[in-house]
Amino acid sequence: MYSARNPKVTGPVFKKGQPDDSYKFQYPPLPSGVYPYHLNLPRSAHADQRLVFNLVGDTGGLKSPDFQRQIAEQMGLQYKLEEHPPEFLYHLGDVVYHFGEREQYETQFFKPYSHYPGPIYAIAGNHDADVNPDNPEPCQSLDAFYEVFCNTSPKTVYFSGGAARKSQVQPNVYWTLNTELATIIGLYSNVPKFGCITSEQKHWFIKELKRAGAMSGKALIVCLHHAPYSADTNHGSSAAMIRFLESAFEEAGVYPDVVFSGHVHNYQRFLKHYKEKSVPFIVAGSGGFDELHVLAEVTDPQFTQEDELLEGVELKAYCEGHHGFIKVAIEKEEEHLTLTCEYYTLAHNENDPAQPARLYDRFTIDLKGEDHFSCPELEGQV
Repeated sequence: MYSARNPKVTGPVFKKGQPDDSYKFQYPPLPSGVYPYHLNLPRSAHADQRLVFNLVGDTGGLKSPDFQRQIAEQMGLQYKLEEHPPEFLYHLGDVVYHFGEREQYETQFFKPYSHYPGPIYAIAGNHDADVNPDNPEPCQSLDAFYEVFCNTSPKTVYFSGGAARKSQVQPNVYWTLNTELATIIGLYSNVPKFGCITSEQKHWFIKELKRAGAMSGKALIVCLHHAPYSADTNHGSSAAMIRFLESAFEEAGVYPDVVFSGHVHNYQRFLKHYKEKSVPFIVAGSGGFDELHVLAEVTDPQFTQEDELLEGVELKAYCEGHHGFIKVAIEKEEEHLTLTCEYYTLAHNENDPAQPARLYDRFTIDLKGEDHFSCPELEGQV
């Protein structure tokens, strides 16, 4: 909660004195599919009227696996019980911790999501891509991630512990999911703490933005693991990701309708004001890792909000004390298109761990009009 004694910041921050860890950069594997790395979502009966999906990041967990299991179960309940259930889960990275090793996937991914009924797509996080130098079985960065998510055909994953879920067929570590109502561009931001994106990927991204901008009647969603904007005390904002996105948007002349990221273990909703329109930037990294990240206090000398890269960005809502996940619904009525994003949190009730997730925050974007608008927070800040 905000308090007069220790007020939280009201916008994104940079953490001072961060060391340069760019040496952790890992070259990704070659694409498993063909350029320009598109995957078409199978068409449903209502594909041209409605698209609903779950979205979550940082689900892996070693110390307290109950959180990731409960998140998976709650998303599975939405899939089974709602009138308009989600069609798939889009994962924002850090599927497993602390290294992206094959032996981590059975307990941190396949078992918790054994009852999630739908397909699971993903972009890789820094932990998925990092390599354990002490592992006696040599491997390259993203070897296991590719076998699970970027295979050439749906196959049984031999290190899944016999799970029924087959491998996904994403064409590359950065790729685009095409649907009837949305273009979802997934970026790969590598291993360093604040991310690193190659010039080759930037060139591809600008082309994808231009392609999406030339289409009418679709939402444009950008997903990446490292959060461009954050007010937390563990990471703070990423100057590298802000510069990358701002440069790409400006060169393409196209701005997305919403940007989703993980990496930071909480929920934050920012609104970035451009001349063209205002764009929500959502942090959704509270998907299961036991350690949640808190927001900086105004008086904390380790952080600063005084930087031109942070100008025009407002913190509209946050949740730092509960694990949670997102449901996105894109709906079309005649020529009117809206995108609604809802954030649900676990109750964290030890006496009733199966208590249903509660709706914590909701915002809606009118994709056909000039104005973007948000609904007031349902719960405030926690």
